[in-house]
Amino acid sequence: MNLNLKNKNALVCGSTQGIGKATAIALANEGVNVTLVARNRDKLKQVIAELTNSENHGYIVADFTNPRDLREKIIKFIDENHGFHILINNTGGPRSGDIVNASLDEFENAFTMHVKCNHILAQATIPFMKETGFGRIINIISTSVKEPIPGLGVSNTIRGAVGNWSKTLSVEVGAFGITVNNVLPGFTDTERLTEIIKIKASAENTSVEEMTEIMKNYSPAKRFAQPEETANAILFLASDCAGYINGINLPVDGGRTKSL
Repeated sequence: MNLNLKNKNALVCGSTQGIGKATAIALANEGVNVTLVARNRDKLKQVIAELTNSENHGYIVADFTNPRDLREKIIKFIDENHGFHILINNTGGPRSGDIVNASLDEFENAFTMHVKCNHILAQATIPFMKETGFGRIINIISTSVKEPIPGLGVSNTIRGAVGNWSKTLSVEVGAFGITVNNVLPGFTDTERLTEIIKIKASAENTSVEEMTEIMKNYSPAKRFAQPEETANAILFLASDCAGYINGINLPVDGGRTKSL
């Protein structure tokens, strides 16, 4: 299968660890020119050094809690360098907790980081996608779009907002050769999952090891996903091969989500 991604330009957010980093590596291996986005300059440099043909890649230091700064930096980068064929929206989820105890600030902060910043990046990258007749916007969100996850009240709410924003956008830009899709990771072996396991273990007065096994058994696969497995799904959606797949939610969860 020819993914036909060589020499495409991709902007990958949250790319210094987990699924974001795995996605950047997968894209670079296919000959994509990757621009990483994250807060930590040193970690960005470390990832660049790990990418195939590291001299072809770059990075933007940006904090998604400051959308105005993000807009200025992405517009400046595009003006001075190049546009993007591929946008991977990926931001760490809000902290765990029941929705009844969530503060208004938690909702506002999460909305800013996930909805506002996704929108800023889409608005900045879509003109080039329209010009070239090829665009892929892929949002890495959560299976909570289909089934809310207990103990992730704010995250469930905001992920749902991103899902509906994405579906709306997919209808508006589909005629220009641009697709907009969501990848919904299940329990994936990342730092975020480690944090969730510790919180759930404490809340249920059990050990981290016991909670890990309980959560593995939620999936028919009886294991956690590796970030690279989710990255492979993203890679396919970014390719020519997925040109007629638009506006979908794709769970990568080993079959855990019970809805179709």
